Amino acid sequence: MHIDTDGGGSEGQTAAVRLDAGEACLVLRPDQIIAYQGAPQGREDRFLNPSGMYRKKLWVESRLSGPARFVLGVPPGYYLKTLELQEESSLLFDMEHVLFYSENLRLQSRLLHTKEAFVSRDWVRMKFSGGGTLGLVSSGPLCGLTLHPEQPVYVDTGCLVAYPEETKLRLCVYGNTLASQRMNYQWEITGTGSILVQPAGERGRGGGPLKRESLLRRVLREVLPFGSVWIK
Repeated sequence: MHIDTDGGGSEGQTAAVRLDAGEACLVLRPDQIIAYQGAPQGREDRFLNPSGMYRKKLWVESRLSGPARFVLGVPPGYYLKTLELQEESSLLFDMEHVLFYSENLRLQSRLLHTKEAFVSRDWVRMKFSGGGTLGLVSSGPLCGLTLHPEQPVYVDTGCLVAYPEETKLRLCVYGNTLASQRMNYQWEITGTGSILVQPAGERGRGGGPLKRESLLRRVLREVLPFGSVWIK
């Protein structure tokens, strides 16, 4: 899989993806595919089973197989970043941020602790393993921070995109009284490896690829003819 990106931020962004013969890619937001070149049967949209719907936060995904080329569009204000995950990767991702991934990656569900689930409004994070390419959408350029086993990193709870499975997370605030009163809740994170953070959480954002839709809205968008056109 070969990917070329262009633009970003206020301009919007595009990603041109080339698949060679024998390669396949799963796109979790089919409406972000704005151009396709290849055999018509090379694109297969399919409904997920109930387990897949819950894990991936969607109803339909697209499987594109090579040889083919396609272009993904990212709205203004959002950024696309591709990661090459190693075989032994232990990063846990919020599926709201995953736009596409190579088919050879394996997905495993990881249940969150009650406090983590309450803050993130989700009970599951996904672990990708096996080595491959992952495309992430965020509300700003992603930043990687290296963890330390004893010296914690404090991260706004709305800005944490991915973290290693072995890390320790504790909900807290820090600083003096004025600082702790004015800040959002933070994750105190210790461990090894790196985390990914975005510069702004989703609080107050009205739309875009990271918005959390209601169950009824999702159903209508997928079931009704041209639902993605009429129901925004």
